[in-house]
Amino acid sequence: MRKVLDIIMREPVLLVLVMLSAGGVWAFVELAEVVTEGDSREIDEWAILALRNPADKADPLGPRWFEELMRDFTALGGYGVLTMLTISVVVFLWIRDRRQTAILVLSAVLGGIVLSTALKSLFDRPRPDLVPHGSFVSTKSFPSGHAMLSAATYLTLGAILAQVEKARRLRMFFLGMGVGLTALVGMSRVYLGVHWPTDVLAGWAAGAAWALACWSIARVIEHHRTNLFTTKKAPAEEP
Repeated sequence: MRKVLDIIMREPVLLVLVMLSAGGVWAFVELAEVVTEGDSREIDEWAILALRNPADKADPLGPRWFEELMRDFTALGGYGVLTMLTISVVVFLWIRDRRQTAILVLSAVLGGIVLSTALKSLFDRPRPDLVPHGSFVSTKSFPSGHAMLSAATYLTLGAILAQVEKARRLRMFFLGMGVGLTALVGMSRVYLGVHWPTDVLAGWAAGAAWALACWSIARVIEHHRTNLFTTKKAPAEEP
């Protein structure tokens, strides 16, 4: 533990990641308090109704093809897509001889699923009932599982892949894709009427906090791996 703290203090980037992760936890706690007290109800209802045809609440704004596009985006946060993507990245890292990182990725995604399920059961918030749901749902509403798991998965994968690659443009691409996919999944959930906006915001906060924590652990592992590799390759001192 002491070695980990020493690494964190020596690496400014790692310290920032830890602070941002703590900020995500704080944001989730604040949102949970607002939702529990019922203070978000008015703005939640306004946001969902603003995305519907005033003459027909069953009709989301925009053409039919856009509604179908939102369903495609929401599927990116489903268990099937995230499972296949995670397995692909784990295999890739394993082939690249980054086995500790591969295990970390798998643990991060599985841990995110467990945490999301536990939080839903804890808060037990009903789904929006103002409009017909544009996607099948069977669980509770707070926090959004799609938003949280997409943040936990895509941000973790993007950050770790960025760490594996040396080219700056590729690192930025991986991180940008992680953020972009997470945003699309969350917004699609509100558009389809299956989540309150505060559900999505809380899911993003919790998922980002989890991803940043996992990224921090990955950097510690990489730091240890680099030092170990350097030590092994260092030439022996002459007597």
